[in-house]
Amino acid sequence: MSGELAGRPPEAAGQPSDLELLEALERDPEALGPLYDRHSSLVYGLAMSVLRDPAEAEDLTQEVFVGLTEHTFDPERGTLVAYLISLTRSRAIDRLRRGGRHLRLLRQWHESAPEPVTAPNPHQATSAKQVSHRVRAALAELSDREREVLELSYYRGLTQAEIAEQLGAPLGSVKSWARRALLSLKDNLQDLVAG
Repeated sequence: MSGELAGRPPEAAGQPSDLELLEALERDPEALGPLYDRHSSLVYGLAMSVLRDPAEAEDLTQEVFVGLTEHTFDPERGTLVAYLISLTRSRAIDRLRRGGRHLRLLRQWHESAPEPVTAPNPHQATSAKQVSHRVRAALAELSDREREVLELSYYRGLTQAEIAEQLGAPLGSVKSWARRALLSLKDNLQDLVAG
């Protein structure tokens, strides 16, 4: 049992504190080991309570600790334990949302899927290539931020609030970028939508 769990600071047990290990992590990736040993059962337990899937909980536990190497923890905002709890809970909920969204989309697709599709004829193949080229061209006309917001929303399944947090941008800006991007795509691809 670590010194923190026994109610003593880690220094009293002859072990470095979480903050010392995080500082060492900037120079030595091996410092992640003691942090993992000290807190992985807490992270895994929380992940398991939300996800209810051992493989998903293990994967999330690894993700959370690897994230510590990216220097995302700010000791002025609280303890490492509080940060790990918040991060684990947030990412576990994100996984549930993405999983639920994917299942809903699969169900909708399955319910609305037409009979098995045969190979396209040459005219259909050419038409599909032209549409694909038009869509790529329309996406290329968007600003980098507009395109990034759409990718995070449609490919990663993030909400606008989550996108704002990830980009470090105000929510209003994210909403504006998304709206401008969608309006631009609608204008550029109007004939495809109408046809």
